[in-house]
Amino acid sequence: MDETAKISLQNVHIAFGPKVVLDGLSLEVRRGESVVVIGGSGTGKSVMLKCVLGLIRPQQGSIAIDGEEAIGMRTRDRERVLRKFGMLFQGAALFDSLRVWENVAFGLVQGGRMPRLHAKRVALEKLASVGLGGEVGELSPAELSGGMRKRVALARAIATEPEIIFFDEPTTGLDPIMGDVINDLVVKCVRELGATALSITHDMASARKIGDRIAMLHSGKIIWVGPANEIDDSGNPYVEQFIRGSSQGPIQMEIRS
Repeated sequence: MDETAKISLQNVHIAFGPKVVLDGLSLEVRRGESVVVIGGSGTGKSVMLKCVLGLIRPQQGSIAIDGEEAIGMRTRDRERVLRKFGMLFQGAALFDSLRVWENVAFGLVQGGRMPRLHAKRVALEKLASVGLGGEVGELSPAELSGGMRKRVALARAIATEPEIIFFDEPTTGLDPIMGDVINDLVVKCVRELGATALSITHDMASARKIGDRIAMLHSGKIIWVGPANEIDDSGNPYVEQFIRGSSQGPIQMEIRS
């Protein structure tokens, strides 16, 4: 295994009953780089993230974080490793019963046992870093637009200054302009933290902007991986069809009549 790998997945298999989701997936994310995994809906991108986080246990394979095997890890060790992670969820996943600043500070207070007053100061700093003023911190999530919710979710993801950040479809539900704003903020925040980033998306504009490398997941395997600026010359017919958004090609979608 590459000793510089922050995250290493090797020959990961997972199936739910007869349905095979990951079928020998292997991928390494080097320390400090941003890797984006692309692929169609239902190809196993979210399952891959859940496996790394220990929410789903693969039937076969290895998942290592900083060289430490994560599959079968004891609860105490897993809690220690999970403190390295931050995550931006696809739907923002804000707590409706908490004010915005309380959402951002949630991990600091609940996981880090930080006093609320200190946690609020940190939360407001993180909100400012994603372009939101202090007055937004007092709002409820229901009062936010879609773009603001994403920015709050990003502020929460970076609040604990994690070593690794997962981005689950960061631009889903946003118009192209707001999507580009979020992409720029993702790049800025990851760079400022010096974090390692692993993202999943089907948005090629997002993948090109936030990824140092792009990997394509299809039929449970990584079928191509390379620098983001080389994806247009991949020579892989599956990748070419995906980035064109064409119905014609080796990827066949099942359509129920």
